[in-house]
Order: sequence, then structure tokens, then C-alpha cells
Amino acid sequence: MQIYHIPWIYTPVRTVLAIWHQLTKTEIPELAKCSVLMRERSRVEETIHAMQRAGAGSLQVISDFDMTLTRFAHNGKRVPTTHNILDNRLLIDEDCTKKMRELLNTYYPIEIDASRTAEEKRPFMVEWWTEVHELLIQQRIRKDMLAQAVKESSAMLRDGYKLFFDRLTEQQVPLLIFSAGVGDVLEEVIRQHRVFYPNVHIISNYMDFDQTGVLRAFKGQLIHTFNKRDGALSHAAGLRELQGRPNVLLLGDSLGDLTMADGVPEHQNILTIGFLNDKVEERKESYINSFDIVLVQDETMDVANAILGCITSSRHK
Repeated sequence: MQIYHIPWIYTPVRTVLAIWHQLTKTEIPELAKCSVLMRERSRVEETIHAMQRAGAGSLQVISDFDMTLTRFAHNGKRVPTTHNILDNRLLIDEDCTKKMRELLNTYYPIEIDASRTAEEKRPFMVEWWTEVHELLIQQRIRKDMLAQAVKESSAMLRDGYKLFFDRLTEQQVPLLIFSAGVGDVLEEVIRQHRVFYPNVHIISNYMDFDQTGVLRAFKGQLIHTFNKRDGALSHAAGLRELQGRPNVLLLGDSLGDLTMADGVPEHQNILTIGFLNDKVEERKESYINSFDIVLVQDETMDVANAILGCITSSRHK
């Protein structure tokens, strides 16, 4: 009778576990792209692996909209935000456009100033949003013209958006879009891209129209870039679809977006992806220290799609 030696029997358990982890670890080639920066790659991989084991039923996605789900630029030109889409002669006059541009030139540098804290920026953001909304109300914008304004704009979702929205709806994963933009315009953008599915929920600044369909106010509490935590805490309880989903994939383009998951009760794993679109050198360090994954001037949903593909695949569960 021959005795066969099985060498791995003598391998220390720790080594076997390391080899097993290496074999079952999910490789995501997209994370090796040169536009991807990570402070702790191993932690990112462990979080993705934990989310994959828990599966799609434990997952929710929380995302900003402007410059996160939409492109920042295309062919060297800025893509309009939901507020910018309203800069259309169907809706506002030249004087309003001029005043909105002046406000942008005053406040946008403050919004992205790496030397100021979020707390220092908050009062400036309230001023900016309030003044813009007051200008829009004065223009008596008509509800029935919004769809046409979106159609005529160069609004674009990021490359790969269809796979992103389709996969989430197929897997019945709720997508909470949390935007400091204009909710009515946001809805029209995703409707015209044909991805406004039932699993999509939106928290944003919504217009309040009178009986004749003319803008008279904005509804509810003002949402700006740096007060999303307040909105997260006040709205999350009301969204039943998000209950019992302790794993969160969060997407944003501003450090203020990191508070969007603060309303998630008893979360287990949160993986954050930050799109660094602009002023890269000045902001790179703060983004790397704040987001798990930073995407530098990446106009695609490739990384998010690869991670979602991995989490929702049935392998290694």
C-alpha cells in the first residue's frame, strides 16, 4: 500500500486561510485604472467582499446627482447642472442669467475651497441657493416648459449609466438620489434618459407651482451641498424600501456628500466613491483622506458598475 504525502496538510492554518482568501478574492480590474486612487486598497477589497457575501438584498445605493451621476464635462465643455439647465430663454431672461452667473463666480470658489471647513462654507451656500431660488421664482417659470428645456440642454449622464440603473432595478436594489439641485429638472433628465425606474427615490429641492403651473416657491427645507446630513436624518425614516439594508454604496463629488448615509440605521458596511472632477491638485489629498475610492477626472460609471457587478454576483456567497 502506497502512502501519499499531501503537503498542504502540514501548511499552517493561517497560510491556508491566506491562500483561500487569495483564491476567493474578487478581482476588479477597473480598480487598477490610473484614474483610481485609494488610501487603503485592502480595506476597500474587504468591504466589497463583505458586501458580496451579504448580497443584493442587503444593499442600498445613495448617490449625489449633478457631476456624480451626470458628466462634469464633454468635449472640453462643462455639462450643465440641474440649476444650469434652467438657463434657457424658454424659462428665464438674460438679466436673470447674468445674475446667476455672478452668483456662481462668487460662491463656487468658496464651495470647492480646500482651505475652508464645511462648517465655514455652510452660511455661504445658504446665501447662494436662497438667492438663486429667489431669482427663479421672480421669473415665474412654467412647469410645462421644463421638459423642453431639458431636451434642448446638453445634460448627459456618465458613460455606463444605463448598466448602472438597469442592474440596480433588476436586482431590486433601491437607489436614493440625494441632490442639492432642482428635483423637478433631475426627474426630467432621468426620465428622458429612460432610467426613471420604480426603485429610484429622490430627495432634492422641489419647485412649488400654483394652480396655473407657474413657480411660486420651493418646497420644504433647503438642501445645499453641505447640509445633506440634516436631510438624510429627516427623510431616511420615511423610506421603507431602505429598511433592513445595512450595506451602502455611496457616490458623490463633494466632501459634503459623505454625510448622505448618516440616516442609515445600524449600517454594517459603507463604501464611498468620490468623483474628483475639478481643481485636482488642490483637493486630491482631502479626497483621498475622506473617500475610500477617488476617481480623478473619470467621466464613466465603470468603477461603480464593476463593484456592483461583484456585489450582486452570486459567486462566493
